[in-house]
Amino acid sequence: MGQHFLCSAKAVQGIVSRCMGCAGILEIGPGPGVLTSPLSSFSHVIALEVDEAMIDALGESAPEADVRRADALKADLTAILTELAAPRAVVSNLPYYITGPLLTAVAGARRSFDRAVLMMQKEVGMRVLAPAGSSERGSLSVFLQAQFAISKVLDVPAGAFYPPPKVDSVVLEFVPLESDLGDDFFGFVRMGFTQPRKTLANNLATGLKVAREAVHEWLRACGLDERVRAQELDLDAWRRLFAQAPKRTG
Repeated sequence: MGQHFLCSAKAVQGIVSRCMGCAGILEIGPGPGVLTSPLSSFSHVIALEVDEAMIDALGESAPEADVRRADALKADLTAILTELAAPRAVVSNLPYYITGPLLTAVAGARRSFDRAVLMMQKEVGMRVLAPAGSSERGSLSVFLQAQFAISKVLDVPAGAFYPPPKVDSVVLEFVPLESDLGDDFFGFVRMGFTQPRKTLANNLATGLKVAREAVHEWLRACGLDERVRAQELDLDAWRRLFAQAPKRTG
């Protein structure tokens, strides 16, 4: 299933330490239980696992955990989290091949937990953290930074896993923010990043079917240069643009 199992005591301790004080923990993809076991020693853990072999292993390594055979991408994470006492945390060594969808799913449940401690491919983590002006910044950066205060917990080299993957990983902590931004806003941001090498004006004119001159005027009204690219904008600039967006012409 493309799984790489964590076997570094340092990485385990780094993740577990960020969850201390949480009464309830939702773990996604626990594998054989290297995190589940220490987490369940101080918290009520619900662990979602799709691999029957891993569920059998978890019965031995983390007998106190509530292990459920479930696909996190199909499960109602909010409903599961509300079964747990607060404060709550979400923990996962995100499978590389579904990292993006799982990050989106976790973000969708952010009002039901107090922090998420997630390990992911380092390349993805750097995109998540990328500030305005970085070439690594994309719509995922804006999407997550608009909803969470994000910080790096620790780097995890490939040798910390068995079998070792071909890439390094990083652990990030996500603390939910109060945010009034919805799906329309994030769809607008994705439109702006459609072709990152082109100007923001080009992407928005094409996506909104608005004349390029009108988009240039709109950008200037928001205090932005008409040649600006999407990765140069911070969250406040995206908010201003969205609030003053012209209507589609077709």
